[in-house]
Order: sequence, then structure tokens, then C-alpha cells
Amino acid sequence: MSTWVLAVVIMVIAFVMTMTGRGGGNFFVLTLVLSGISMNLAASTGQFILMCSSLAAAILFSKQKMNDWKLTILLGVLVFISALAGGYWGTSFDEKVLKLVFSVVMFLAAILMLRKPKQKLKSNRKWIITMQSHEDVYHVNLLVTIPIVLITGFISGMVGVSGGSFLVPLMLLTMGVPMHVAVGTSTTLVSISAGAGFFGHLGAGLFDFHLALPIAVGGVIGGYIGAKMALKSKPKNLKYLFAGTQLVASVIMFVSIL
Repeated sequence: MSTWVLAVVIMVIAFVMTMTGRGGGNFFVLTLVLSGISMNLAASTGQFILMCSSLAAAILFSKQKMNDWKLTILLGVLVFISALAGGYWGTSFDEKVLKLVFSVVMFLAAILMLRKPKQKLKSNRKWIITMQSHEDVYHVNLLVTIPIVLITGFISGMVGVSGGSFLVPLMLLTMGVPMHVAVGTSTTLVSISAGAGFFGHLGAGLFDFHLALPIAVGGVIGGYIGAKMALKSKPKNLKYLFAGTQLVASVIMFVSIL
């Protein structure tokens, strides 16, 4: 598959995935692997594309006030550190192991997304932080959030997927964050995670600028258009789109291992 054909495919993927707050890193990696690129190089290239496309979408979401900056900063620090470590040490794992981890992560995220959100937490405990975005009030359980975000960030950086695959379900199920705010916040976090993962891979010496730059252009165009569509979509439709695409990615990658 030629580089420009890949760019068009990536543009379509970025369009669909950005609508759900993930950017498309999971499908970026899957597409690159199926085109014949090695898993480690696909992971680094996918992170670069994801960094560029999600940043374009995050800027648009922020202008529309779909991003909670307090929540972004809290989760972003954890995501950056763990994704940087995952990107650097990801090269130490066998490609089949990375593919299996990729498949399992996507499947679990899809299942979690279909669950109903828990009732709002009581805010009278030391490890629970109360936050507000416009008229929406929600609570962050640090005992649950910190370990999940650290693990999510590490896996995201390691296999080149977007942290939004777990961050969106986390915000919906444990915090009660509205879907549109979760999408906007997650997209900003994905750009941070992807940037950290990319520089981790770059530090390990696995990256091809000639391959990544043309494809990233397609990702940026698709990401921006997808963000525009997300502003007009119903939360329920975004939720089902999220779960459905996750399952597809999981199954395709698992089949490629066999």
C-alpha cells in the first residue's frame, strides 16, 4: 500500500475516531501493521499521527468549551509520565505480545463503554475531588483514577494506541462526566499521551519521518472534520460508535496474530 493511499485511509479513520474522543491511534496502528509495517515502527508512527490529529481536534473542542482544563491537568500529568515510559520500553517486548495486549485492551474498553455509569460518589472523603464544568458537577475518586490512568498511559505509549480508549469510559463510569465533555477532555489528553509516547519511541531510535509526515497530514484533516461532526452528534450515538469501533479493532488485530 502506497504512502498516499495510507494517508487517505488514516484521514477517514481520524474522522470517525475523533468523534469519540480517541483520535484513532488504535486503528492507525492496526492499519499500518496490516500494510506490512513492523509493530514497533507502526507504534511510533501511529503516535506521531495521533499527536498531530488530536491536537488539531483539541484546539477546536477547547474553543467550544468541551474541555475541562482542571481535569485535563490532573489526568494529563499522569498520562504524560506513564506514556513516555511505555513508548520508551515498548521496544523491549515481542511484537506478538504487543499485538495481544492491543487486542485485549480494545476489547475491555468496548465492554466497559457499554456499562451504565455508577451513581455519583459522595464528596465527603479525602480521596474524592469535586469538579465542575459549566453546570455539570462530578467527582474524581483518586484511589481509582490514579492507578487506571497510569496503567492506561503506559499501555497506550507501548502499543501506540490512544489513551482515550480507556479514559472516556473512566470519565463516564466513575466520574459522571457528560459525554461531550469526556470527548473534548479525552482528545486533549490523547494529544498529551501521544506526544509523550512518540518522544519515547523517538528516544529509542524507532521512527521514519519520510513515512510519517504525509500520513500525518491526512490524520490532521480527518481529525479536524471529525471534531466538527462531534459538536453536532448526540451523546448516545457517540457512545455506541465508541464501543462498536473498539470491538472491530480488537477482533481484527487478534485475527492477525493467528
